[in-house]
Amino acid sequence: MMTRRTMSRTLVTLGCIVLLVAAAMHCLAYQKISAPAVHASNLPIALQFVFEVAFLSMAWSWIVLALIVLVATCGEARLGKPIALICGFAVLIQTVFTVAMVGFFIGNEMIGAASLLIIIGGFSIQGSRVQTL
Repeated sequence: MMTRRTMSRTLVTLGCIVLLVAAAMHCLAYQKISAPAVHASNLPIALQFVFEVAFLSMAWSWIVLALIVLVATCGEARLGKPIALICGFAVLIQTVFTVAMVGFFIGNEMIGAASLLIIIGGFSIQGSRVQTL
């Protein structure tokens, strides 16, 4: 029988795995697809570096958020639930703004699914309660 704790950890872990895969795909897409096109363009060198930093910073933020959530929830942290929810909603907000700016594509769908898994798993985490005598 799957307990509530197991279900919440599974959902959060799946969300973090999807987010880490999205970050890896984002880095690979930059190296294989975007970087050659940007470097071959007429953009000034400064703008080329801005594009690179923005592209890789997005992947880095997903990696950091996923690792924070994993450590907080699987490490039995007392604030695991609020940390998971804050990070999940942060990724959801990124998804909403990205969809509004560039439209739907597989990356948005992946981080959207990851954020929803983290949020649902976060809400299902039982808060630690102090027992009184």
